[in-house]
Amino acid sequence: MPSPITLAKFICNSDPKENACYDFKKCFTVKGSIVSATLLVSALGVFVPYLNGARIGDDCMAPGWTNYKKRLQYLEYDVVDIIKDENELVIGVGGGWFSAFPEYRRYGSHAALIAALKIVYSDGTNELITTDESWLVSESHVKSSTIYDGETVDARVVPDFCKRAAIFDYDRSVLIPFEGERVKEIERIAAKELIVTPAGEQVLDFGQEITGIFEFRIENARGGETVSIECAEILDSSGNFYRENYRSAKARLDYTARAGAQSYKASYTFFGFRYLRLTNWCEPIRPENFTAIVIHSDMRRTGFFECGHKKLCRLYSNVIWGQRDNFLDVPTDCPQRDEKLGWTGDAQVFARTASINYDTERFFAKWLGDMMSEQREDGGIPFVIPDVEGYDRSNSSAWSDASCIVPWELYRAFGSKELLRRHIPMMKGWVDFVRSRAGEKCIWSLDGERQFGDWLALDAPKGSYTGSTDKTLIATAFFYHSTKILEEALKTLDFDASEYTSLAEMIKKAYLNTFIKDGALTSDTQTAHVLTLHFGLAEGDPVLKKRLATRLTELVTERGDALCTGFVGTPYLLDTLTEIGRADKAYRLLLREEFPSWLYSVNRGATTVWEHWDGVDKDGKLWSSDMNSFNHYAYGSVASWLYETVCGIKPTSPAYKSVMLSPIPSRELGYACARINTRSGSIFSAWKYEGDTVKYTFTVPHGISAECSLPLGTKKALIAGTHVLYEGAPDQQ
Repeated sequence: MPSPITLAKFICNSDPKENACYDFKKCFTVKGSIVSATLLVSALGVFVPYLNGARIGDDCMAPGWTNYKKRLQYLEYDVVDIIKDENELVIGVGGGWFSAFPEYRRYGSHAALIAALKIVYSDGTNELITTDESWLVSESHVKSSTIYDGETVDARVVPDFCKRAAIFDYDRSVLIPFEGERVKEIERIAAKELIVTPAGEQVLDFGQEITGIFEFRIENARGGETVSIECAEILDSSGNFYRENYRSAKARLDYTARAGAQSYKASYTFFGFRYLRLTNWCEPIRPENFTAIVIHSDMRRTGFFECGHKKLCRLYSNVIWGQRDNFLDVPTDCPQRDEKLGWTGDAQVFARTASINYDTERFFAKWLGDMMSEQREDGGIPFVIPDVEGYDRSNSSAWSDASCIVPWELYRAFGSKELLRRHIPMMKGWVDFVRSRAGEKCIWSLDGERQFGDWLALDAPKGSYTGSTDKTLIATAFFYHSTKILEEALKTLDFDASEYTSLAEMIKKAYLNTFIKDGALTSDTQTAHVLTLHFGLAEGDPVLKKRLATRLTELVTERGDALCTGFVGTPYLLDTLTEIGRADKAYRLLLREEFPSWLYSVNRGATTVWEHWDGVDKDGKLWSSDMNSFNHYAYGSVASWLYETVCGIKPTSPAYKSVMLSPIPSRELGYACARINTRSGSIFSAWKYEGDTVKYTFTVPHGISAECSLPLGTKKALIAGTHVLYEGAPDQQ
């Protein structure tokens, strides 16, 4: 039976102004005693609903961002408790993601609303009130709103609703029930300090970079005064407000006040910021009148880590904040500048960490639904999802491989065979696409394709954003990796995987013949060695594997025990060093404080993870204004190593139905503990140095626990002696 909302019509203002917001109103009278009342709402844009002056629900940026041409979510609200005999339903609408992008690649030029209110009476009759030409429309007090530029508000405006809405012709068959996690106001943060900068500007510091909005209160305004608030991530080396790295995004609120006391927070946009610059303020600025409101998808927190190294704890906190700030309906690259796009490369490298930190199953499943809808007929996957109109639709290895990696990480973390089965056609489509490009040689030579390579690696040639690792090597390594994932997924679902088993063997043979010369990789970089070893391309040849492991260790040592990897190599670097028996090197990289390192940004005062290892150098110079985000989560993928190696919690079957606990402690940390609340129950692992021994404590579901103390210097016995294998309930899928 079709949803009632499919019987409604899309409506808009008949003469819409660019980026303007509108309020739509419908008055109605109920006809008797009510059993239930359900409001279904969606928009090409974002909506905010009210019934009889009461806010309906607490969603932000609803209905979220999807591939509007094929998928448009609608939300349902139970309004039976606020409906009266005489009613006024008002729904505000802004452009959101629908009309936010530059004209050459936007979805539409203005927003539109669709809604249906279903009332069930006690006598068994139903009434359906739907959006149509009878609704009234008025300009909102929000005169302009975009997700990049912010809002222009005139608080003096009172909607007049003097004209009827116009019908907006749009395909209603794209409407789907809401699939993801609802975006909510999660946390409120008070302003920490009012700063007067050397330039004489008044700037509020909230002490933490967030994604969200800000709420302010004016005690006594004269009507018609306009104040301005602008966002920034950092202060420059002189202590002045710095926002050049926002590029073309204005990230600004201009607010014209009405007379008297008032407060305001944005409804149709969101910002990424730590600092706010206040201009033309109409009264003395009091920090207590300003609040930062954290907004993100309302996922359940599942992973927790703590240790005795203060700076490592700060890094872990930065990883959590980076995920919170960039998991706002889609996994964005950054929340502040003129981008905020669902970059697939960032998402796939972080998917494992993300799915330990939080329950991401619904969040990623919704995003993967858009990925499937965006997959081209030839199997290609765009490198941003949703793929905004007119964007470069090339395919890039490691980025487009998210189509295989993310579904598999979801299965690993949460164990849903049904979800994995849903994504098999997309996974096969992508692998077959690369196979068509690679040809009989099984080497993806990248002709005509845009490739990001080891993005932002420190071994990049001067003037390049792409590292020195051979892009063809990277592409072919990921071709193998995705093929192996597909093979395992098919076997998991009891499908015939023989075709892809054979394909993987051919890719591996071709890779070794092409990129191994005289027992060494032709691309002598950390990333090339990491991918070859971690993806298993050297398995079956112990001599080669040992040589590559030795060379990787040398490459790290030659850099002074430092990394030089980018977006492709970094997520696997510590895991690979651990796999080859050099967890000591991995710890040195993790705990290194000077540039380049994870802790370098911590020492520079970071509260989130940076896009560049040296976003700000030791002299305070900024890497660039062109592409220098201070809130990118990709390098935060290191947190999975904290859970899986430092604390040793590794699933040996999907959804942690069985788990191997084998931590590798470090005296520099003193102690470490982690808890993961999995589908199979809560798992806890901790260790602590006590003189010349290390005390271990493990807890797994169903009351199974273990505790022991082992002397130092007994590494083999320690590792073997602290394994705990937990066998959970059988797979019910």
